[in-house]
Amino acid sequence: MMQGKLIIFSAPSGAGKTTIVRHLLKKFPSLSFSISATTRELRGSETHENDYYFISKEDFLHKIAHQEFVEFEEVYSGTFYGTLRSEIQRIWDEGKHVIFDIDVEGGLRLKRKYEDDALAIFVQPPSLEVLKERLTGRGTDSQEKLQERFVKAEKELLYADKFDIVLKNYDLETACAEAEKIIGEFLSVGS
Repeated sequence: MMQGKLIIFSAPSGAGKTTIVRHLLKKFPSLSFSISATTRELRGSETHENDYYFISKEDFLHKIAHQEFVEFEEVYSGTFYGTLRSEIQRIWDEGKHVIFDIDVEGGLRLKRKYEDDALAIFVQPPSLEVLKERLTGRGTDSQEKLQERFVKAEKELLYADKFDIVLKNYDLETACAEAEKIIGEFLSVGS
């Protein structure tokens, strides 16, 4: 049973972490995306078992009780997200390393659990104002949900210094190139 490495990308919603992770998945065939479980509804073109494992709150709570999560959190009121142990093992069984696109607190919990086998990267947006513009521009959330995201983003920005690396995403092309360099170096250590 192989144990690979874990690469954790965390940031406030709208900072660009998903775009950077998708870029890295194209560049590094040895990476596989960890699909999180969530109790939230599907958005737009999302699909079950591709973007998330969309499960009921009851099922989520059952999995918590049976310790099936490596980490989980009630990210927004009544909405849970978590990383299933079976998901990490599935990727390792394929002989690959796990890459995460995960909220800030979940990312830090994973780093604490896997320590030197994990690299935790915080994607820093240019400013809170730019972040608000990006989230509003998506057009996927109600005003109430946007306000909840803004409050959470302000809090999450305070966690940046707890990560191994802060990747500034002021320009997406530059951030992607820097992420490639960081990941290439991390994967080459000890291999």
